[in-house]
Amino acid sequence: MDASLTADDVALLRKSFTRNPAYRLVQNALTQTTLDDLTLDREIVVRTDHSVSHLLDDWSATNQKNSGRCWMFAGLNLLRVGAMRRMNLKSFEFSQNHVMFWDKLERANYFLEAIIDTADRDLDDRTVAFLLTDVAGDGGQWNMFAALVRKHGLVPKSAMPETQSSSSTGRMNSVLRQLLRQGARDLRALAAGDGGADAARSHKRQLLDVVHRALCMHLGTPPETFTWQWTDKDRVFHRDGDLTPLEFAQRYVGIPVDDYVCLVHDPRETSPRGRTFTVDQLGNVVGGGAVVYLNVDMAVMKRLARESIVNGQPVWFGCDVGKMMRRDIGIWDADLYDTGSVYDTTFDLDKAERLLYHETAMTHAMLFTGVDVDGEQTRRWRVENSWGDKDADKGFYTMNDSWFDEYVFEIAVHRDALPEELREALSEEPIVLPAWDPMGALARAR
Repeated sequence: MDASLTADDVALLRKSFTRNPAYRLVQNALTQTTLDDLTLDREIVVRTDHSVSHLLDDWSATNQKNSGRCWMFAGLNLLRVGAMRRMNLKSFEFSQNHVMFWDKLERANYFLEAIIDTADRDLDDRTVAFLLTDVAGDGGQWNMFAALVRKHGLVPKSAMPETQSSSSTGRMNSVLRQLLRQGARDLRALAAGDGGADAARSHKRQLLDVVHRALCMHLGTPPETFTWQWTDKDRVFHRDGDLTPLEFAQRYVGIPVDDYVCLVHDPRETSPRGRTFTVDQLGNVVGGGAVVYLNVDMAVMKRLARESIVNGQPVWFGCDVGKMMRRDIGIWDADLYDTGSVYDTTFDLDKAERLLYHETAMTHAMLFTGVDVDGEQTRRWRVENSWGDKDADKGFYTMNDSWFDEYVFEIAVHRDALPEELREALSEEPIVLPAWDPMGALARAR
């Protein structure tokens, strides 16, 4: 049978389209308006408002601008809640630029070490190819954020404010990619020579010197110490003197990041519930611990997120942000757009199949700051995004519960909140997924 697309095939396709007046009607509409405007379910929009029964946020949304730092912003937004309470402040931000500086430097070292460790493999080896493809990006996960806070501490935004490159990372990242890929070539050559890995690691120090230099030029030099003083919301002045970033974090972060664990919902048959997983080559800090997560049922994830909010603690989470979302009004719903009716077809991949066929992955991280509970029913969730305050409810979005099931993949919760059987599962050796597995996706949407 001829597999090519013939003229007769095209004629039949044309006839199939033109004989249906509904298709022509949609054509007239879609050539004049957007698909989202045409398919938006008005009934869902009308019945969805931004009110919730349990509301935590009384602060302003942050703005990651033209960068992929959502996971950092979500992590810092979580930590600033306790910091504002401790300092009696209405508004406060940790320096996102400070965390990004150390992530970029640590990630350069992590990448170069991975290149040395895989130097005996061919360039077209799938893992090596993956490493060389995903270089110097902005994305990350909770465990990577925790590793940075643990090692490098935090500073207030005033101690290391934003720069042009921190707010718009594209050009800086392109330079870093070029430096690191060029360095990968040199390290592989040195590792293959008489000096082996020792010679490669000696040269790595020179490469990191260049990366550090570039980061200082683009982002500024991180402070070793800084003077911290502030006036609280009752107009009382405080001075805490000179602090290092680690001292500042220890003093003003009320959440023990090391005691938090990542729960994920991976419904694939190959991913058993109640088991821990890690992903090959996933991380940012050498020696900072593996990125490990525990796979649980969706009902467990929802219950723990809800309980945390009801008890006064926001929840960091990762999701596939762009699916079934209306940004200007700030709504997510699993059925927000009726695209099937437009194209006279069905879109019926379930969550597991979307993972298997590369139709979904975790793309963005945000913060749950509210939940609407009616009796035993969870109706919707309030979300602090990091896209500024122009859209939604001044930057706070509403997620109907149906969307949580389909597109939320990960939350970070305190290990003490887990049932005993899940706490015990954390001690088991994690299953290692390949570097390219979709559950290793890094949140980076902007």
